Amino acid sequence: MPDLPFQKHSQTSIDAATDMRGCAPTKRKQVLHSIANAGARGVTDDEVQVMLNMNPSTQRPRRIELVERGLVVDSGGKRRTRSGRFAVVWRAVEHNFGNTGSTDRKKNEDKHRDKL
Repeated sequence: MPDLPFQKHSQTSIDAATDMRGCAPTKRKQVLHSIANAGARGVTDDEVQVMLNMNPSTQRPRRIELVERGLVVDSGGKRRTRSGRFAVVWRAVEHNFGNTGSTDRKKNEDKHRDKL
């Protein structure tokens, strides 16, 4: 069984989770950096999907994993998406994770490596 989330009743979901096993850490890191680079303003899932040109079915599970690992939180804000609906604005726990000098970014990545 894959170690990523999947719907137990759906073989296609199991297959997709199995296929993502190798690239999920890279996608997770991309999502985290997009959220962190937004700083205190934060981003919606929709904004991350546009920034990364990432399918919602790939991006959203990676963001959920980051929330579960304590690296991303609900900012308490909401913003309209491209569809006009309101969505949660997410922010990285450490605003400087992705938008500081490479030394600080490296330290933060090393500190949270086990969570990515």
